[in-house]
Amino acid sequence: MDSILNKAGSYWFKEKAGKQIDSIGDDINNLSTSIGDGAKWLVNKVKGKMQKALPELLREFELPVGLFPKDATNYEFNEETKKLTVFIPSISEVGYKDSSVLRFNTTVTGYLEKGKLSEIEGMKTKTLIWGKVINVKVEGAKVNFTTSVKKAGRSRDAYEVLRDGVCVEKF
Repeated sequence: MDSILNKAGSYWFKEKAGKQIDSIGDDINNLSTSIGDGAKWLVNKVKGKMQKALPELLREFELPVGLFPKDATNYEFNEETKKLTVFIPSISEVGYKDSSVLRFNTTVTGYLEKGKLSEIEGMKTKTLIWGKVINVKVEGAKVNFTTSVKKAGRSRDAYEVLRDGVCVEKF
């Protein structure tokens, strides 16, 4: 009987220890990512290149500042290729005052031009059904979303305010 209990106890301990070790490995990876982001920030600061806040960058390219959720504060922008990568803590939806809804994956990429974000990956909007947003283009008082389903023109005013995202399970 002691032998059976000993084997069962060893098995249980091995399973728990394995899960804990996996968890520690994940924590170390997250820490190294955080340190990497911090190191990148520090190097840019030493070089004299402070990264603007995302709303400022969008404003500089004549895009509405509320295009992304409020908690999308980390981003990378390659000034040569104009590629923008926005990091969002979790998959989320943002509802706007014109009743439109945008859904964001944890990483959204695209190419910035004056008044336009093109070749977008990681953003959807609901027209009749959910459609992948391909381009966002500002034309006067309108923001046009070109999706895989259709083109939707919306009021720019609705996107000029930063809004909180609501976590959703599925992109």
